[in-house]
Amino acid sequence: MQARLVLEDGTVFTGKAFGGSGDSVGEVVFNTGITGYQEVLSDPSYCGQIVTMTYPLIGNYGITRDDFESIRPFIHGFVVREHEEVPSNWRSQYSIDSLLKEYDIMGISGIDTRMLTRRIRHHGVMKGLLTTSNKRVEELLEQMKAVPLMTDQVPRVSTNNVFHCPGTKERIVVIDFGSKSGILRDLTKRGCDVVVVPQNTTAEQIRRIAPDGVLLSNGPGDPKDVQHAVKTVAQLLGEFPIFGICLGHQLFALAAGADTEKLKFGHRGGNHPVKDLATGRCYITSQNHGYTVKEESIAGTELEVTHINNNDRTIEGLRHKKYPAFSVQYHPEAAPGPFDSSYLFDDFLQLIRDHKANHPMLPRQAQIAAIYQAGSTEYTSVSKGELHYAEK
Repeated sequence: MQARLVLEDGTVFTGKAFGGSGDSVGEVVFNTGITGYQEVLSDPSYCGQIVTMTYPLIGNYGITRDDFESIRPFIHGFVVREHEEVPSNWRSQYSIDSLLKEYDIMGISGIDTRMLTRRIRHHGVMKGLLTTSNKRVEELLEQMKAVPLMTDQVPRVSTNNVFHCPGTKERIVVIDFGSKSGILRDLTKRGCDVVVVPQNTTAEQIRRIAPDGVLLSNGPGDPKDVQHAVKTVAQLLGEFPIFGICLGHQLFALAAGADTEKLKFGHRGGNHPVKDLATGRCYITSQNHGYTVKEESIAGTELEVTHINNNDRTIEGLRHKKYPAFSVQYHPEAAPGPFDSSYLFDDFLQLIRDHKANHPMLPRQAQIAAIYQAGSTEYTSVSKGELHYAEK
């Protein structure tokens, strides 16, 4: 079946359809990874986007149950130069075509992805329409213009319920803005007691879980579209150690008074060089984001820049000067990509231990006694079976 990719500037690419059929509108972006297409497909941060793979051979090793980064793919379209219909790998369980058909996600192959990538790099990311219809290009452009790009991606990809990954060490609350499974894997293999909460969880609800630290996950879209999360992070700042990843990094910056802006074509791939300003060491990192923290907005805040991108000098890491909180724009859990930066999870846990050592808490019974001595009625109105934590 023939498929077409129509860009908002009128450029048309004609190729062969695979996966689903019909029409799909999204923001057209590109990823420079050579491998890891299954992790790209299942990364919730691509919600609302049509993803172009710059590597020409996609699908060679098929799809396996073990490599998903979320329970299902959220992308709005997949663009490749050559799609392999018969994968060859001992781990392969089915093909990309089967996966995309299952979720009715459109794919297109046989187009010049080099030309498409150069166009995006020159003009910036733009809206696109994937279609298997026979409508005239003028009709398709009008159809695309009538469909706005999504601004509610985070609520779409976040969990709706709290869930628990039991462990015996530090309790970490992960606020799920579209978290990849790799983040949970890195925490649980370190023995953490992980509680994953929805993106709209309030600061008070998080306090009741009594975490040792809070991790702000990756996620899709513009950080300014989730202002409620910025407010929550601001309320938790200084109370618990915080670690932000990707979108979580941007939300941390906004909560601390900095600003963000959209990049021309973003960073998406597994080979982005990042410099640690403290050591001078360069790390090769996995990235997927279209927004960045504005460098000039750091002045006047209590943030300091810890990492920069060696390609375009954009901010890749931040640390709070006063509170136990830091963030990175890239993905220390990789998946796909190098594991150079997985040490950041260890740094986060050490930050938690240092914070607890420097700020020892009173035993719970002593806290309750202090409340009663102050004449509070905090515990007299608690209904049976409820946990109720005093406000700080």
